[in-house]
Amino acid sequence: MNNYINSKKDEIIGDLAQLIAIPSVMGQPSEDAPFGEEPKRALLKMAELCEKSGFTVTNYENAVICADLYPEKGIELGILCHLDVVPANKSGWDTDPFELVEKDGVLYGRGAIDDKGPAVAALYALKCVKELNIPLKKGVRLIFGTNEENGSEDLEIYKKHDRFPPKVFTPDGSFPVINIEKGMMRGCFIGKLSGRGNIMSMGGGTVINAVPDSASAVLQSVSREALTEAISEDNSGVEFTVNSEFDDDRFIEISAVGKAAHASTPEGGINALTALISLINRMFDSKRLPVSDCRQRDILKAIEKLFPFGETDGASLGLKCSDKSGGLTCVFSKFTMTRDSAVGHFDIRFPTCTTLSEVEDKCREVFSENNFSFEMILGDEPHVVSEDSDLVRRLLEVYEENEGEKGYCVAIGGGTYVHDIEGGVAFGAERGDADYHMHGDNEFITADELLKDAVLFAKVIERLLT
Repeated sequence: MNNYINSKKDEIIGDLAQLIAIPSVMGQPSEDAPFGEEPKRALLKMAELCEKSGFTVTNYENAVICADLYPEKGIELGILCHLDVVPANKSGWDTDPFELVEKDGVLYGRGAIDDKGPAVAALYALKCVKELNIPLKKGVRLIFGTNEENGSEDLEIYKKHDRFPPKVFTPDGSFPVINIEKGMMRGCFIGKLSGRGNIMSMGGGTVINAVPDSASAVLQSVSREALTEAISEDNSGVEFTVNSEFDDDRFIEISAVGKAAHASTPEGGINALTALISLINRMFDSKRLPVSDCRQRDILKAIEKLFPFGETDGASLGLKCSDKSGGLTCVFSKFTMTRDSAVGHFDIRFPTCTTLSEVEDKCREVFSENNFSFEMILGDEPHVVSEDSDLVRRLLEVYEENEGEKGYCVAIGGGTYVHDIEGGVAFGAERGDADYHMHGDNEFITADELLKDAVLFAKVIERLLT
């Protein structure tokens, strides 16, 4: 298997380059593109690659495709991957995020590790099994979806047409095996404004499941000197810039650049949005920014109270808790404020010691106390699979034999693609403590790891089905 996969290195990288060139961020839905044209285009490209490889391909409403090997034997194993990606802030990248670039054996591009690289590795693992004529007793299914980053509604479409195989793993996490995933809740809060005030507009963040690395505000009745002085006193680590003045010199814009991170590991990021809110509140306090409408100030003060800069454990919402699956995390990730309203979004990952209803009820109470309306956008209970399941034991066996180190199960805060699939676990693709910049700038996977993943997945297929 190693020799086969290594001989396909150029083809593997070439196919990955074709997929990364498609900016498959969720877009405007249409009748034949439920999650936008670019996710659909990525899906059809993968369908083309699978058909070229000789697999039986089924397309479910341009949301999910399946590529089957030996379906007539009954599908026993599913490998679930996604082709959608989060947006990329090109200004923070050293390369074009939608062009696969190889430097010193490292492959850069949006989706390289999450999840287009592992998807291509799964494709070539199945090609390896097929072309080496490994005698399987049961069939294998590759499942490629297009909405993992925004709620996994693609899997609901899949379930309308078919069942998941008895055994499912996804390379949408890390090695060795992820068998426990925290619960998740995403929420929205809204505050009404009077249509007045010295903050003309304000906003930050592009996706709900990531620490926002940029934010900006347009202010009036504040001097460049006062703004610059306030910035000089800041020690958040965020880079603030006073931008060029508008044609009307009464207005001035300030922007903030922090560091993106996945919402499940927010401690690795620097929240530009909460830092900007904190800066503006200090300007209110010091009178550098006059308070022409108390409601604007009160809104930002309340937000800072609930989401203080640097806090990631939900303590200010009254949610802090932890157990063997880890601690609760909370990220204030998106915000838009005009003269009329303020709308915020946040992402919470909670351990097994609490429940979705408890988290939702506490949020509803706290936001009401601070004069915000609240809505839960989506939520999931924690996902737990026994370490003694046959799938977990076999995955760990293959991992130990091929990686040369002890295999073990881990719990994470991120929800992988199998979160709502009974018995499903994550197997790959991140290794150790390496920061692959998932959801951040300069996302990557190494070429060697990509090939190793393909070999691992091929050997898992062999171990489970021969």
